[in-house]
Amino acid sequence: MSQISKTIEVSGNCKMCKKQIERAGKIKGVSDINWDIQSHLLTISYDSLKTSMDKIQLRIAAAGYDTPLFNANDETYSKLHACCQYPRKKE
Repeated sequence: MSQISKTIEVSGNCKMCKKQIERAGKIKGVSDINWDIQSHLLTISYDSLKTSMDKIQLRIAAAGYDTPLFNANDETYSKLHACCQYPRKKE
């Protein structure tokens, strides 16, 4: 087993965001995941033989939340509850 722990920034606002982000990122190979509402930091422990940061971040972006590697598409973002629609960075 190749256990890795990483911390990344994930956009979001509230407890509802926390639940959705953690649910989206909890895929096979992830042993622990915790998103902090105040800092917007997501700490992930995972087995690098079973998954990757790319896969985890892609799933989180698919749920509507921007990550360092992937941005949520506009349609998915617009379907988030109003309290979950965080200010998006302009590119």
